[in-house]
Amino acid sequence: MAEAYIVDAVRTPVGKRGGSLASMHSADLGAHVLKALVERTGIDAGAVDDVVMGCCDTIGSQAGDVARTAWLVAGLPDEVPGVTIDRQCGSSQQAVHFAAQGVMSGTQDLVVAGGLQNMSAIPISSAMLVAQQYGFSTPFAESPGWVARYGDQEVSQFRSAQMIAEKWDISREEMEEFALSSHERALRAIDEGRFDREIVPVGDFTTDEGPRRGTSLEKMAGLQPLEEGGRITAAVASQISDASSAMLIASEQAVKDHGLTPRARIHHLSVRGDDPVWMLTGPIRATRHALDKAGMSVDDIDLFECNEAFASVVLAWSRELDVPLEKVNVNGGGIALGHPIGATGTRLMTTLLNELERTGGRYGLQTMCEGGGQANVTIIERL
Repeated sequence: MAEAYIVDAVRTPVGKRGGSLASMHSADLGAHVLKALVERTGIDAGAVDDVVMGCCDTIGSQAGDVARTAWLVAGLPDEVPGVTIDRQCGSSQQAVHFAAQGVMSGTQDLVVAGGLQNMSAIPISSAMLVAQQYGFSTPFAESPGWVARYGDQEVSQFRSAQMIAEKWDISREEMEEFALSSHERALRAIDEGRFDREIVPVGDFTTDEGPRRGTSLEKMAGLQPLEEGGRITAAVASQISDASSAMLIASEQAVKDHGLTPRARIHHLSVRGDDPVWMLTGPIRATRHALDKAGMSVDDIDLFECNEAFASVVLAWSRELDVPLEKVNVNGGGIALGHPIGATGTRLMTTLLNELERTGGRYGLQTMCEGGGQANVTIIERL
């Protein structure tokens, strides 16, 4: 099978809710990284076969195939198409998969994969809330087929995070220690300039806004749980954020034709599902499946990115697979850096790529929990 290569990857700084990117139109947010990617790689933009971008809640400024709109807003050629995809939190990781699959199939040579999300302007689940205003059904409880299969029970990420904490006996204190580590790791990465190569400033906005220098276990302990008697608080959950990210995926022929120097190779890609009520356990099954398919073990992987939707998700995944936490999210994760849903997949992969290069590691594995109990896994090999 043909190879798919990562040529380059960029992202905006991640803005916190109501922060530096809050008023930026979603198409302009996406356009910013697309334009920067074309400029950095020096490619003929008209040679791009497709632009695949992840985005959730595609209403308002994110409606109307925002991937296509973002490309045009960037001033790039009309003849290049774009498509917007939604695999919930894994949308832009899936964008990388579709881009790589197009290249590996031999039907495409240059594909841009990325994602964008302005959660300040369009809060999570806005599309569902708007639909309810017009009398449309919710995705779960009002479906007779769903109720027949899963019962009339609450389906939410918050309930799932709490259920995971209880099943794996993960205490609130353990999650808060993990959350504090996420902030400390992110701040260290910022202070050491580890993100400098991957971030494309937006005007004067150059640094991720989420990491908190003044946070502490004492402050976290004072927060109220999201449900009475529960273990999950805002401190151990990912932050609502705004950002965009993009990478260029190329075939071997495109690398030769355009004089490109690839930075990594897509070694493996897959996606699996798990119980949709538990929802956030998907990375466990998906990672096992990916390692088995790739003929690899945890020991073969130098660095891991497991999205910090909630601390309990990463801790349960690490425990089940015996993944050492010192190799996971070494520059912080969603708890500190934020989780701009549609953009997070390629944001994580961009950071993973740069950290493999910084440390000299060979293989990096990325996974993330997704709505519906799904999880993508990508293994990249640094070149």
